[in-house]
Amino acid sequence: MTDNKYCNSLTNYSRLKTREVYIGKIPLGGDNPVRIQSMTTTDTMNTVATVEQTIRMVEAGCEYVRITAPSIKEAANLAEIKKELKLRGYDVPLIADIHFTPNAAELAAKIVEKVRINPGNYVDKKKFESIEFTDNEYAEELERIRTRFTPLVKICKEHGTAMRIGTNHGSLSDRIMSRFGDSPSGMVESALEFLRICRDLDFHNIVLSMKSSNTKVMVEAYRLLVYRMHIEGMNYPLHLGVTEAGGGEDGRIKSALGIGSLLEDGLGDTIRVSLTEDPEFEAPVAIALANRYNFRDRKEDSGIAVNLSDIPDFSPFDYKRRKTSSLAGIGEDNVPGVVADFSGRKELTMEDLKPVGYLYNAETDKWLISDSAPDFIFLGNTECNINLPATLRLIVNAEKFKPESLTAGLKIYPFYKNLGAYKKRVDTGALCNFVYMDLPDGTDENLEYIKGESRVILVLGSGREHWMPTLRSMFFKLMEKGIDHPVIIRKDYKSITPEDFTLYASTDIGGLLVDGFGDGAWLSCGSTEHKDVNRVLFGILQAARVRISRTEYIACPSCGRTLFDLQETTEMIRKQTEHLKGVKIAIMGCIVNGPGEMADADYGYVGSGVGKITLYRGKEIIKRNVNSENAVRDLIELIKEDGRWVEKEQKLSRPRRDEAWNAS
Repeated sequence: MTDNKYCNSLTNYSRLKTREVYIGKIPLGGDNPVRIQSMTTTDTMNTVATVEQTIRMVEAGCEYVRITAPSIKEAANLAEIKKELKLRGYDVPLIADIHFTPNAAELAAKIVEKVRINPGNYVDKKKFESIEFTDNEYAEELERIRTRFTPLVKICKEHGTAMRIGTNHGSLSDRIMSRFGDSPSGMVESALEFLRICRDLDFHNIVLSMKSSNTKVMVEAYRLLVYRMHIEGMNYPLHLGVTEAGGGEDGRIKSALGIGSLLEDGLGDTIRVSLTEDPEFEAPVAIALANRYNFRDRKEDSGIAVNLSDIPDFSPFDYKRRKTSSLAGIGEDNVPGVVADFSGRKELTMEDLKPVGYLYNAETDKWLISDSAPDFIFLGNTECNINLPATLRLIVNAEKFKPESLTAGLKIYPFYKNLGAYKKRVDTGALCNFVYMDLPDGTDENLEYIKGESRVILVLGSGREHWMPTLRSMFFKLMEKGIDHPVIIRKDYKSITPEDFTLYASTDIGGLLVDGFGDGAWLSCGSTEHKDVNRVLFGILQAARVRISRTEYIACPSCGRTLFDLQETTEMIRKQTEHLKGVKIAIMGCIVNGPGEMADADYGYVGSGVGKITLYRGKEIIKRNVNSENAVRDLIELIKEDGRWVEKEQKLSRPRRDEAWNAS
């Protein structure tokens, strides 16, 4: 690969230092800690409700509060909101959220500490048209943007108001889409066009964001933005967020995966976790993510020094899965495998397997297997005397492996706790061997040895604080040496809460997956039950879009523009559609977060008026202004028309067939 520098180090934690920008009296960037923010969901014209929700958000840990200002009247009322907050003793910086209304942005910039604009719809109106521009015509479009955007920049300069130029993946203008496509490159260029105007006008009180509900796109876009700024001599701070992440555990997993992956790279100066929940519940999640990196760069170094120019197959801006061979259904084109750890008990029973998706039906003498059932069970020294489903594979400690089990038709493999133990083994005839490797094993001599061992699946782990960059450095070393063995990522979380387990695992495992690293994952957490560990792990694979096992919901976090109760509606849709594996449904409160913001959703449920819903197939409107009481029914009918509906009972009773499953 070429330089492609977007962070200080890919193999050690080091925070990227950016320009310091003041939002009111609270600065971000520079040497400041990662700042926390969220957005109100109240009607901006309801001053008391907005003030009281803002106070709840501040008490929950928000350092900045964003409020929607869709028109002049809401922008004007920001002054009343600010006044009432000060009367109650709160001086929190406010951010006006602007989309289609430059005049509202210009008014808001005279009142609040920061304005957020979306370059995709600040000047342009999205019509999903493909337009071919000559270079001269494109330059004329940029001059039109400059003319419309300059007044806001001058007002911000005059009043000391900061600005966030916030690109959203789903709301790129037709002009950008026509030249750059629906891509991270288009997202970055959309922001840079506006940023260059600011620089020409000597305005630098700027924060940038690259949001998407697709975590791969989001991570790649932020990285590419920093790289492009580096080339053009810029270092503006970054606001991190995964847009329309949804609610509950899935929303936390997706947010942690996207935001955490970038924090691991040392990127990010302020974050917002976008959940389909009340905004005061967002700040604690954001704080938990940010706190993990406090003082981390003062701890031990990590990783193996690798010359990235020796790894032509890796680019941080374009997802590409590491090429591997295939063993035991792991690697090559197989979806990443999942290992459930049942070691530490005397004997495995059928009841043990039920919570992780294996249900034995005694009447039919058959196993019912869910779409989120693990592919491997690690027994360690645990005994297993039950008949297992044919697709399930067992891993045991090497000293417990019995060659005679191979003749019994069992899919069972030995696990070696380190490379030294594997080197000393007596060949048992096992079809495949799982071998654990930590950082000290990554010597040139050891890697040359492993390269010649064709029946090995590597299990990579580390006890270091900088776990993710350490493992990434190990993957780089494997690629540098031309080692194509499949790799299982293993991490054992010990003394942390189940809530932190969800966030930390999503960051650690997800950060590697979005880089194309990992053919499987093996997690354990002493404070978390097996069913919860398994569910979180499948959620991570889904959020990274490397293995789909459930319905995906792209749900906006609500704001003052929302035209229905997002939390209630999302839960109602989820209850009726959560069994539709691989279907992506977008639930949007208004047209601002409508067809563009839905990005790659299969179906869209979008508020179009009070009590009215518009239904989409992709970005195509299928039904306009459906009464809300009939909208979910009509959405289901649309899914049925496309042949993508299955009944719940039918879904639960059939065995799982994973994509590209290779029974070896």
